[in-house]
Amino acid sequence: MGDRTADAGGSWGRGPRLGAAYYNEYLPDPSRLTTDLRLMVEAGITCIRVGESVWSTWEPRDGEFDLEWLAPVLDGAAAHGIDVILGTPTYAVPPWLSRMHPELAAIRKDGSSVPWGARQEVDYTSDVFRGYAERVIRAVLGRYGRHPAVIGIQLDNEAGLHLIHNPHVVERFRRRVAEQYGDVETLNREWGLTYWSHRISDWDELWAPAGNTTPAYDLAWRRFQAELTAEFIGWQAGIAREYIADDTVLTTCIAYQRPAMDDVAVGAHLDIASGNAYYLAQDSLDHEREGAGGQWYADDVPQLILSADRMRATKQAPFLVTETGAASIGGASLTRPPYDGQLAQVGWLLAARGARLVSYWHWHTLHSGAEVHWGGILGHDLRPGRVHAEIAGLGRQFTAASEWLADAEPDADIGIVYAHDSEWMMTFEPPLAGPGGAPDRGSYARIVGAFGRAVIDAGLQVGYLNERQLTDAAALLARYPAVIVAALFAASDRTLEILAEYARRGGRLIVGPRTGYADDQGRMRVSTAPAVLGPLAGVGYREFAAPPEPVPLERDGAVIGEARGWIDALEPGEASVVVGYRYPHYRRWAAVTRRAVGDGEITVVGTLPDRVTLAAVIADAAGAQAGLVVDRPLPVTVHSLTGARGRVWVVHNWSGEGREIRVARAVASVIDGAAHDAGESVGLAAWDVRVWREV
Repeated sequence: MGDRTADAGGSWGRGPRLGAAYYNEYLPDPSRLTTDLRLMVEAGITCIRVGESVWSTWEPRDGEFDLEWLAPVLDGAAAHGIDVILGTPTYAVPPWLSRMHPELAAIRKDGSSVPWGARQEVDYTSDVFRGYAERVIRAVLGRYGRHPAVIGIQLDNEAGLHLIHNPHVVERFRRRVAEQYGDVETLNREWGLTYWSHRISDWDELWAPAGNTTPAYDLAWRRFQAELTAEFIGWQAGIAREYIADDTVLTTCIAYQRPAMDDVAVGAHLDIASGNAYYLAQDSLDHEREGAGGQWYADDVPQLILSADRMRATKQAPFLVTETGAASIGGASLTRPPYDGQLAQVGWLLAARGARLVSYWHWHTLHSGAEVHWGGILGHDLRPGRVHAEIAGLGRQFTAASEWLADAEPDADIGIVYAHDSEWMMTFEPPLAGPGGAPDRGSYARIVGAFGRAVIDAGLQVGYLNERQLTDAAALLARYPAVIVAALFAASDRTLEILAEYARRGGRLIVGPRTGYADDQGRMRVSTAPAVLGPLAGVGYREFAAPPEPVPLERDGAVIGEARGWIDALEPGEASVVVGYRYPHYRRWAAVTRRAVGDGEITVVGTLPDRVTLAAVIADAAGAQAGLVVDRPLPVTVHSLTGARGRVWVVHNWSGEGREIRVARAVASVIDGAAHDAGESVGLAAWDVRVWREV
């Protein structure tokens, strides 16, 4: 497949656009189509997403298709200058198919079948399902794949919801393992199956994953499930390309928290990545707040920023936000309509991190179904109000700034490595405890998120990269002067050696807890941790602990904060101790060490410090330089993009109170031209955002 991300058919390089999911077929009165399109134009909506949720409308009965109902929507969109992303409807299975083939229901780990009545209930690896899915895909795209309004095809939607335990899938997994390891004795040795009498003498004895307790087995199973999802999206991509123009792009809406989702593997089948950027508004967008995390939505500012950077990392390229909140998200209990100014804040944040489309879920609030409290741009009365007006204002801002944002790429001061293998292993055996002491299966995201939050608190810009994107130390250094690798629990020697070479060449490497403890097959290493990196960093550990209470941290004899949740008992050799513990048992060990290595240095953080302490450690280790804003208050973030016309700065005040900042250089607004001299103090209103260029 040719990678057309760079220009994406010429539609996504002109700077950020506004969009909405539009379901005329859901409206009580579908005849209001022209009114809706007119209101979209007034709001600056230039792209709509249609068709992905209504297989039973496309095919009301087996083999009986109704394809013409969408024609007025696409024709009307074209007439109003609105582009369309058309979805394949394969994630929402019609009832007639469920009744005809109950065996298609996905089977859970406990052996129960996913009942029909929501969505994504089926085993999409089944040849029977693929036959029906291919038929509807070909029917829909055969009719509309080359419609002049259609500039993109969304393949399925939010795939990877279930780990599929259907018998033929388990048997396929056995065959995959047999192919990979060749003979049972190799598997017995590599997975350590002597333990608990798990040695097998024949491939038929490889037990089903439902009862598994072996880490290496679970890692192989999770990789396999993610491959099934990527293969399903790739299968659809192959069909879709038969029906679309060369400049029509393929994408899919990624829900990054799905258990069977490897976004980089899925992204390999796409022309441009896209996904969900949901968040709680109102006071959750106060930057001083520290949310709980671990949800399908962000509940604080750093999580929202990191979710955008995670989307960019899927293809290391601009991306589309196919769903984000308009008035509210989820059920009634999550209703948090954004405060004045917050829609513009979030829109500009997403644009600053590389979004070429900010598309709202959705145009109108539904009157029926499971999402009647998921607030759209229009409410239940279908009349434009405050939300429509604020989005229209954002659209005008995007238009005014477009020449400066065209083809602009987000800047990054520090890279954060994300690894699916380590995430899956920490889901299987969580290192951190949750409320009540129960294992927190979101431990990986919690650890990586803490370091990401610290980067943002330190006033730095983040760039995510997937572990499998670590291929060359020189290229990594050319892109990121500093790199964080935290909770990289399962890593190959090759990956760790690339990181070591990065430091030798001059990079500032920050190693977080639990890194380099297991290998890439899910086996605990024999060597002192962290493997490969420890000897170079002049530090290692043989003990670790999950203290239930915070442990005080000290620097230069003074208590500076506290360690929470986990401690790698660092034994400094040639490394300098930066932070230690103020506690009788733990004070023999270091909490943070640093050592110069070749032209660079390695900082090892063996715990999860509190927010303020970790931000200070990161700023020091990364060699943070003063940016656009002098003496930046915590609620203020600064992001930048660099394009053909120069650098653009996006400055947010994530606070309900006004803030005063001082700019280090002369700037002018790309929206209204207002200018400020170097050293000038500038007042930011509550929930304010400014977009400046350097003068």
